[in-house]
Amino acid sequence: MKLTPPKAILFDLDGTLVDTAPDFYDVVNSLRADEGLPALDHERIREQVSNGGIALACLTFEITADHNDIQAYRMRVLDRYSTCIGSLSGYFPGFDETIKGIEAAGIRWGIATNKPRAYTDPLLANLGIHCDSVICPEDVSQSKPAPDALLLGAQQLNVNASECWYVGDHLRDMEAAKAAGMLAIAARFGYLEASDNGSLWPVDLWIEQPTDLLTLIAAHQA
Repeated sequence: MKLTPPKAILFDLDGTLVDTAPDFYDVVNSLRADEGLPALDHERIREQVSNGGIALACLTFEITADHNDIQAYRMRVLDRYSTCIGSLSGYFPGFDETIKGIEAAGIRWGIATNKPRAYTDPLLANLGIHCDSVICPEDVSQSKPAPDALLLGAQQLNVNASECWYVGDHLRDMEAAKAAGMLAIAARFGYLEASDNGSLWPVDLWIEQPTDLLTLIAAHQA
């Protein structure tokens, strides 16, 4: 595959750039304890973090997404999460080096996430993460898998979408990247579920670890 020069790289947040799952282990299990339910293995919780608040509410309270009070249960999860945002989170191993390498190469970078800004901004502030663009659901009319957030991110980074790579860990991330005309890069270290069949995703490239991005950049520039 001939790669186009990346003038910018956009990242999904949870499960791609930042390992936020550890924050949710106690959130989920403390709420389950309140309900008299047994604790869940961390891996079961980890698999659902990229799926958002409704998926976590379903897992936590053993309900389905069509429950009449699903939004109230979702807010119980998010309210508990708001008390510990970033307390156990951090870059996935290797991203410190990767981000420094991206910036050293003169490549701008940003975040396009389905995580609401009320939780994204505190997370980034608490972790000391600074980038050139942060797009949240409130900034666009349609969230991923629609391409709106990625296109807005490219606009804010002053690049054409075709000159931008998008890195994510979910089918909707790859669909959004393809719809935006960006190179779709899937992070195998992210929150993939056991049932996910990545071979069916519209992926251009898979990476096993964050520093693989530096290898791709160097190979292209060679």
